[in-house]
Amino acid sequence: MSLITFWFIAIGVLWTGYLVLEGFDFGVGSVLPILGRGTDAEDGEKRRRVLLNTIGPLWDGNEVWLITAGGAMFAAFPLWYATMFSGFYLAFLLLLVVLILRNVGFDYRHKRDSAAWRRGWDRAIVVGSVAAPVLVGTALTNLVHGTPINADHNFTGSLLSLLNPVSLLGGVALYALSLTHGAHFIALKTDGPIRADARSLATKAGVGAAVLGTVLLVWLGVGYGGNVWSWITTGIAAVALLASIALNRKGTEGWAFVGTTVAIAMAVATDFFILFPNLMVSSTSAANNLTTANASSSHLTLQIMTGAAAAFTPIMLAYTAYNYWVFRKRLTVAHIPAAVAVH
Repeated sequence: MSLITFWFIAIGVLWTGYLVLEGFDFGVGSVLPILGRGTDAEDGEKRRRVLLNTIGPLWDGNEVWLITAGGAMFAAFPLWYATMFSGFYLAFLLLLVVLILRNVGFDYRHKRDSAAWRRGWDRAIVVGSVAAPVLVGTALTNLVHGTPINADHNFTGSLLSLLNPVSLLGGVALYALSLTHGAHFIALKTDGPIRADARSLATKAGVGAAVLGTVLLVWLGVGYGGNVWSWITTGIAAVALLASIALNRKGTEGWAFVGTTVAIAMAVATDFFILFPNLMVSSTSAANNLTTANASSSHLTLQIMTGAAAAFTPIMLAYTAYNYWVFRKRLTVAHIPAAVAVH
C-alpha cells in the first residue's frame, strides 16, 4: 500500500472516529426537550443535568477528532483541503458558529440561577446538536455527488450548489443516526425512568434512521459508481443498525450502542469507498476531479506524517480509553445535587 492510499484511509478513519464519538454527543444534546421533561420544573432540570452529565467529561475530547481530520487533510492532501474548505466556506463557517454556541452552552448554562437563562443555553445546545451533523453529512455526501470545480481545481459554485437532494438526505440521515446513537448512549449511561425513556426513543429513531440510511446508501451506490467494497459496507451498516434496534428492545444497551457505532462507521466507509481514488468529484468535468494522485503532498511529507502518527496515535487512543473507563458508571437524578449558581 502506498503512503498516499494509507493517508486517504487514515483520513477516513479520523472522520469515522469523529462521527462515531461526537455522533452520540449530538444525539444527547438534541434530545434535551424530549428526555429532559420531568414531572415538575425541578425534576425536569435534574433530568436535563443528568443528560448533559453523561457527555460532560467526553464532548471536548471527541471534538479533537474533527481538528485532527482537518489537520491530516491539510498536511496529506493540501489541494483537497484548500478546495473543500474554500468551496464549503459558508457551510463550515455556520458549522463553526453552531459548535461554538453549543459548547458555550455546556459551560454557561449553570452560571446563573435562572430558569430563563438555562432555557436559552439549552436551545443553543439543541440547535447546535441538530445543525452540526446535518451540515457535516451534507458536506461529506457532496464529495461523492460532485461540486462545480474548474480546471484550476477552484470551486466555482455557491452555497446553493451544495443544497441538492442526495446531499441534504445525507445530512438528515446522519442526524437520524446520531439521534439513535445518542439515545443508546443515554440508555447505557443512565438508570431509572430516563433509561426507559431513552430506550423507547431509540427504537423510534432507529426505524427512521434505518429507512433514511438505506435510501441514502443505495442511492449513492446506484447513482455514483458503487463498487463491491461499498456494497459490502452498505450491507453491514444496514444489518448493524437493524440489530441495534432489536438489541435495544431486549435491554442490552451496550450491544445496541455497538450496533449504531458499526452502522455509522460503515456508512462513512461506504462514502469513502465510492469516492476513491477521487477526493472531490467535479460536476463540471471529470478531468477536473481532485484525486489522491494530483492533490497529495510530497513523499517526504507523508513519511514524516506517518512517523508522527505512529508515535502519538497510541498515546491519544490510550488517554481516550482511560477517560471513558473512568466515567463509565451510570447516572440517575439521585446523583444530581441542588443547583448552585456560580457568580
